[in-house]
Amino acid sequence: MGIYICILRGINVSGHKLIKMDALKKLFEDLKFQHVRTYIQSGNVIFESKKVDTKILENKIEKQILKTFGFEVPVLVKEKDELKKVIDHNPFLKNRNEDISKLHVTFLSSEPDTANISKLSDIKFNNDEFMIIGTAVYLFCPDGYGNTKLSNNFFESKLKVSATTRNWKTIIELNKLADL
Repeated sequence: MGIYICILRGINVSGHKLIKMDALKKLFEDLKFQHVRTYIQSGNVIFESKKVDTKILENKIEKQILKTFGFEVPVLVKEKDELKKVIDHNPFLKNRNEDISKLHVTFLSSEPDTANISKLSDIKFNNDEFMIIGTAVYLFCPDGYGNTKLSNNFFESKLKVSATTRNWKTIIELNKLADL
């Protein structure tokens, strides 16, 4: 059995694509996933399943959400070890010790092409910083994520992959829940 973290993009935002967490949990249980637990209303689910490629899980969950709720939702699934690596490799916590309330991670659906990454090398937005490592974009937004131009849409358009962002506190909590 594997432990997985599912991150949904764009649910329960501004009254759109509303999914209650108990209904989302039931959807995962109906898919025969085990030990399903959710964290906050933004669409974070930890579950266990037999070991399988995460892309297969993403597709299965996306189809079931469409069937159950009638709308499409981009879904990213990470293995527990992947999330742990994201935590361990945050460049803004190594030798910098930044305020964790200003840290976020944008999770990418796949590793972006080097050519697309290189197009971002000269982009600067105020005091905001980002670093791309694999399928994670580490963000430091000293003026707050709500004030940055480094949004999901920005990275999707530039990197040509799907993206969804979580704050550092949520990432730490998801990791803790995956250990239960």
